[in-house]
Amino acid sequence: MTRRDLLKTAPALAAAGQLSGQPASTGRLRAGLVAYSFRDQLAKHAMTYETLIRYVADLGLDGLDTTVYWFPDTSDQFLASLRRAAYKNAVSLYSIAARVNLCQPTPELQRAEVENARKWVDVAQKIGAAHVRVFGGAVPRGATQEQAIPWAVEVLKRAAEYAGSKGVLLGVEDDGGLSATAEPTVAIVRQADSPWAGINLDTGNFPKDGYAQVAMCIPYAVNVHFKGKIASESGAKEDVDVDRLLGMFVKAGYRGYISLEYEDNDPETGVPRVAAQLLRGVGKYSA
Repeated sequence: MTRRDLLKTAPALAAAGQLSGQPASTGRLRAGLVAYSFRDQLAKHAMTYETLIRYVADLGLDGLDTTVYWFPDTSDQFLASLRRAAYKNAVSLYSIAARVNLCQPTPELQRAEVENARKWVDVAQKIGAAHVRVFGGAVPRGATQEQAIPWAVEVLKRAAEYAGSKGVLLGVEDDGGLSATAEPTVAIVRQADSPWAGINLDTGNFPKDGYAQVAMCIPYAVNVHFKGKIASESGAKEDVDVDRLLGMFVKAGYRGYISLEYEDNDPETGVPRVAAQLLRGVGKYSA
């Protein structure tokens, strides 16, 4: 089939989707699980990463967002075993979540945090992940947000230069501190001005007005953490409207992973339940 033939088939495919009851506007979303969902089990060694990989496959999810806090080590031997287990189960290890805090007020601290980021970029590359989650970090006492943003930008810009050389994206998560809300998180990414820097968009972390905050961040999203709850305009946590949320991503042109991050205390029962909701939504809005 030539490119011209392929383009001719596109309207017919769209029409077929409408006739089958699928939404006219489809995206390319993939459902994953954030390892943090099983933090207690991993911390107590009641679950290994290989077990978790098999669990992800059994749920029918596409991949695992690996939280590195519970890696036993970062030796080549362990990382290779992780990559092998993922391949054998047809699970993508597409992202790692690391403790990198961008907001560092001095050149010395900034250099140290860039080195920290470089270390985790290397780990990501070894397991085949193309994304590393980082944090905005805490605003130092006595400093203002306006002062802190350029400090974070400096670290992100320099870390992204290295990450880009390895084919790895950095995603700043909205998760307290400097990146608690959409405005400063977007500002950090925009000012870093790198094709290798974006937002790890956590839909459940905003303190209030969650849907509006998510909408501001979607154009910069390179990975998404999906939660079953989202903040209302008043700040109360309410059940997420999966159709509304995923529809926003598709309409904005986002393509990529939607990673379930479960934070309640019953992941054995809660993760399968919310994963089923996510899979239904992803199937509805994805080609």
